[in-house]
Amino acid sequence: MINTLFAMDPWTIATFIGASFLLYLTPGADMMFTIASGVAGGPRAGFAAACGIALGVLAHVTAAAAGLAVLVAASPVTLDVIRYFGAAYLAFLAVQSWRDKGHLSRAEGRADIWRAFRRGFLTNILNPKVALFILAFLPQFIDPAIGPAWHQIVILGVVLGVGGIVTDGTYGVLAGFMADKVRRSARIMNKISAVIFAGLAARIALH
Repeated sequence: MINTLFAMDPWTIATFIGASFLLYLTPGADMMFTIASGVAGGPRAGFAAACGIALGVLAHVTAAAAGLAVLVAASPVTLDVIRYFGAAYLAFLAVQSWRDKGHLSRAEGRADIWRAFRRGFLTNILNPKVALFILAFLPQFIDPAIGPAWHQIVILGVVLGVGGIVTDGTYGVLAGFMADKVRRSARIMNKISAVIFAGLAARIALH
């Protein structure tokens, strides 16, 4: 896996990190839950929720790595098929985000730290949209020519998980102080999210 990491294009990794960071800045179920947990239970509960969510993301990534590895090995064309389905799904997310009014009050927080972690994990792992998003997002950064697809998925998945802890953790820690401001800006961030999803969909379709 180390050899695959060094074989990956640095620009591709940088683009992935940049895209992931922008996506983490937009409102979603995970972000809303983390903020709500921070508001309800304070900084430690907010950070615990972010860690639970990141663990859920890694579980989805592990499943994606195993499944895609088998499919790509059976038929390299499968990766392209997944990419186009991913483009369609991202386009759907773009429309959905554009229409979303952004009501952070719909999320429920948890004051207890362990409960916040557990609920963050369960909220993420039981959300089929997360699995679909990972299957849509990660494959566009994979190049089978430089190494096993599952190696690259795991590497990018770890980056995604760490980024989630950093960004969502920050949301949770600061949520108690910035909840009102974040709530007012949710609609604007949804518009940005829509543009990002649409751009990713176009990138895949034109690849």
